Amino acid sequence: MADSLLNAIFAVVDFVFDLSKAIDSTKRLGQQATGSDKIVDVPSDPKPLPPAAQRALAEAEERECARERAAQANGIGSVV
Repeated sequence: MADSLLNAIFAVVDFVFDLSKAIDSTKRLGQQATGSDKIVDVPSDPKPLPPAAQRALAEAEERECARERAAQANGIGSVV
């Protein structure tokens, strides 16, 4: 009885050491692959713009294109 209990304890300890070694190896592999061992939080996807903001952005882009076309037509060059 004592032998089987002792064997079970050793088996659990051996499993924990194997698990620890696997985790360490995975961290080392990640460090070699990326050059960093830090875990980085990825920002969430940006929220879509409301329709009013999309219209305002489209209008601003249209005005910018018109301004560039006018500047090219006048021979001024690109507007910065």
